[in-house]
Amino acid sequence: MAKLLNTEVNMTGKQGFCWCFGGSRPPEITIEFGHTLKPMTLDIPMPTDENELNEKFEKLVEELDLDKPHREALFNLPPEKKWQIYCSKKWDEDNPSTATWSDFYIESLKKLSTVCIQFNDEHEASRSKLVENLKTALRTQPMSFVVRFIELNGLQIILDFLSNMDYETAQSSVHTSMIGCIKALMNNSQSRAHVLAHPNSINIIAQSLSSENIKTKIAALEILGAMCLVPGGHRKVLEAMLHYQKYACERARFQSIIYDLDRSTGVYKEEVGLKTAIMSFINAILNYGAGQTQLEFRLHLRYEFLMLGIQPVIDKLRSHENAVLDRHLDFFEMVRNEDERELGKKFESVHIDTRSATNMFELLRKKLALSLAYSSLMSILQHMLLMPYNNSSKCASQWLIIDRVVQQMVLQEKNGKDPDLAPVEINFTHIIRQIACENDIKSFQQKMREIEKANDDLNLKMQKKERECDAKTQEKEELISTVNKMKTKLEKEITNHQETKQNISDMSSLIHELQAQLENECAEKKKLQYMVSTGSLPDDAKMDFSSASLGFKSNSNLITNRTIPLSLPQNVSKNHLNAQNGPSLPPPPPPPPPPVGGPPPPPPPMASKRNPSVESSTTTARKKNTPASSQPLKSFNWSKLPETKLNGSIWTSIDEAKMYKTLDLQDFEKTFSAYQRKGGQFEDEEDKNQNAKLKAKELSVVDGRRAQNCTILLSKLKLTNDELATAILNMDEQEDLPKDMLEQLLKFVPTPEESQLLSEHNHEIDQMARADRFLFEMGKIVHYEQRVKALYFKKKFQERISDCKPKIEGVMEASKEVFRSKKLKKLLEIVLAFGNYMNRGQRGNASGFKLISLNKIIDTKSSINKNVTLLHYLLETFEKKFPEITNLEEDLSHVKIASKVNFIELEKDLAFIRKGLSDIEKELDFLRSHNTDSRDKFISVMTDFITVAAYNFSELEESYAEMKQKYERALKSFCEDPNQQPDEFFSVLDTFLVSFAEAKHDNDKQKLKKIEEEKRAKLEQSKKEKDKQRLLRKQESLSSNCSTDKLTNGVTENNEKDTLSPN
Repeated sequence: MAKLLNTEVNMTGKQGFCWCFGGSRPPEITIEFGHTLKPMTLDIPMPTDENELNEKFEKLVEELDLDKPHREALFNLPPEKKWQIYCSKKWDEDNPSTATWSDFYIESLKKLSTVCIQFNDEHEASRSKLVENLKTALRTQPMSFVVRFIELNGLQIILDFLSNMDYETAQSSVHTSMIGCIKALMNNSQSRAHVLAHPNSINIIAQSLSSENIKTKIAALEILGAMCLVPGGHRKVLEAMLHYQKYACERARFQSIIYDLDRSTGVYKEEVGLKTAIMSFINAILNYGAGQTQLEFRLHLRYEFLMLGIQPVIDKLRSHENAVLDRHLDFFEMVRNEDERELGKKFESVHIDTRSATNMFELLRKKLALSLAYSSLMSILQHMLLMPYNNSSKCASQWLIIDRVVQQMVLQEKNGKDPDLAPVEINFTHIIRQIACENDIKSFQQKMREIEKANDDLNLKMQKKERECDAKTQEKEELISTVNKMKTKLEKEITNHQETKQNISDMSSLIHELQAQLENECAEKKKLQYMVSTGSLPDDAKMDFSSASLGFKSNSNLITNRTIPLSLPQNVSKNHLNAQNGPSLPPPPPPPPPPVGGPPPPPPPMASKRNPSVESSTTTARKKNTPASSQPLKSFNWSKLPETKLNGSIWTSIDEAKMYKTLDLQDFEKTFSAYQRKGGQFEDEEDKNQNAKLKAKELSVVDGRRAQNCTILLSKLKLTNDELATAILNMDEQEDLPKDMLEQLLKFVPTPEESQLLSEHNHEIDQMARADRFLFEMGKIVHYEQRVKALYFKKKFQERISDCKPKIEGVMEASKEVFRSKKLKKLLEIVLAFGNYMNRGQRGNASGFKLISLNKIIDTKSSINKNVTLLHYLLETFEKKFPEITNLEEDLSHVKIASKVNFIELEKDLAFIRKGLSDIEKELDFLRSHNTDSRDKFISVMTDFITVAAYNFSELEESYAEMKQKYERALKSFCEDPNQQPDEFFSVLDTFLVSFAEAKHDNDKQKLKKIEEEKRAKLEQSKKEKDKQRLLRKQESLSSNCSTDKLTNGVTENNEKDTLSPN
């Protein structure tokens, strides 16, 4: 049978390492036959079809688990050789007498593990041969053999044997063969996975390094070196070496490795082989795993070997002059030199003497001198000076902790994983992120503040744009609605106008006919009068003429009376009809009479712009000899008496001029200076001059409390005085002024006294307080107060309309519902019937009752059950005979809304809107003749607004008039007081509906309770019947038992008598 030679696995990373710089390609695959194939008679004929032969041979190759080069070599064999190998393998599988079965080896290994007696040389040889055969079988037998061996727990048996073997076995060839078995398993992909997955397999293999058998050590080192190349195996090898440190009670990891590398075994071939295997293992553990990519890891692990003294040993190994060993040594030193040069580049140095503490510290100092980390380095050194320096174990442990923490910090990867065993469980990646966050927290906070500020600004702008869009959208919708309504109204007016024109045309033609008829009759009359005056008419004719003239007069009067009502204007007839229908809104006032003598005079100018020269000419003010103050003073907010009212008062006899001589005016100026100061004490002149240089003075002439409140309002608005003025003039196009702020601005309108005081100090406007500057700037706007009121009214108009409209509609709909509801009428009819039935004497025989009586129905309680009222009884009656009345609340759905409306409050709201519209119209008339500011958009904005608002308000008034008409009709229909308010009238019905619903709910609960009681009664009745039947059955059974007992007793007595009686 062919025996495949082991080949080393191709490794990435450092090329040529495993083959000692012999190239990166693995050696060629060679096939050696341990013995010549036995000539055998092939009982099974070889298939003639080559494809069939290849399929069978392919199955055989698959079981061998070969790599690609080996597979190709086997497939290139001639067909006869393929068939011979196939038949040989088939014969071995089918022959049960062969020792190739996995079960045989499993049983043999178990016997080896359990036998503890001392073996002689013959037994030792048989044991070695058995394990050697197992090693060969694991290498040469097909995949099924290896899989079966693993399934029978063969790996665990081998590991248990290696863990529990005695000292003699550990030094024997059996140990070496057992390691060879594991090595054979490692050459198979499926069994290799089981070895790697086993938690203790690598640790047990590492324990074999303690054996004195050189071949065993070499085999164990070869397995550990190969494990470094397998993914995930490098870390397992490091863990195994740490396990071996504890197992062998060593001071450091790799201590025995360096010891074996240094010591001499005496036999040159074995010694060179062991040292070559050790150097191969060291190079594998340094350059694979994390060492493939991380310079820090290679330096860290190499430094561990250097600390154990590997460098002198390497120098000593050069004396062996072995080519293979020298290649491993050269590779170690080459990689070391490359890593040290790469490390030196980081510090801009050619070489770093890691044995010199001074050299390393100097490099660190130069590298970190100009960085933020230098302070941390100094802090570390300072705290290291504070460490204990005695020879105690505690001191050494503390320095060891620092060493391990720094090691883990250097080696730990970005994802927080440690390529080597973590000395301490610390996630340095997370800690570094936290420290970095702490270092950057100030800059982040500053950026965050800037972003928040920008975000706030954008939010404010967005809110302004949203308010502007909402306002524009609302205005657009209102305009569209108004236009549609006006269009409908215009069409009606056009129709009415055409009808009126037709009526006028008809009346004109009638007038022309009547005029012609009148002219004819007048001509006839003149003719007859002429004939009468000339005496050419007989007496009987004169009498006929008189009667005819009388008849003509009466006909003329009749015609006049008939045509006058037809020619009345339409609006007069409408007003007449409205007057007949009942009270309504007053008719529109008649047009004003034409002006006489030209247009009316313009309105008087504002008080703030009054000309003092004109006042002095109209009033005779006394000249006061008042000394002037050296600085502005606080104002005294008094109400000044006019000069015309001083005659006859005590003020005429008072002369305050002589008092100025006795008053300390200088102290008065200090006390009541207009300049506001902090603190209660005055400073000396030097302090005043110094403060004047450091801080500008603020002048205030407004009341302190008012100025403070004004300043708070301005801080909330966050607008400058110019921006506020622009917003007022352009009627807040950008929606900078919310409604609540406009309402507050109305509280801070400059009064005439404040305007006058501020105008007197206008040369010191820059030194004034913020509130004073605001009032001064707003005072310069023409009709500032009227503008703010108009803007506030515009913003609140739709809200006020929306408040009034539901109230009007609610009362109107409720009035209609109450008037039209058949269910309510039927209910009243039933209640009237019951009431007349119940009442006798003067209280009975009623034709109707007031609605408030409905709420007294619940006061009449049942004489049987005090919880049942007349209303409960009525509902039961409705459910039985008038079920439609039980849903009375559906007919009166608007009663609750109407019960909250009061005409007095509603008329106040309408009057307020009417006055606001009138004020805006007056302001428009004023500004059309006084507008000079190009920024002023009051006229354009408010003209459009007043057009839409006036129309909407006229519709609201019309709805109000219609609502009152419907409401009065409802009151009249129920004989209620015509002056009664809706909240009084409808609250009666609302209260009744609430009681109605509660009583309905009570009845439903009572029905459910009654049903449950009936069910309970039925259950109790059925239970009683069952108990009764059970009792009857029990009595029957007892009676039958008694009769049986009597019969039995009788028979027994008779028998006894027969027994006792003599023969």
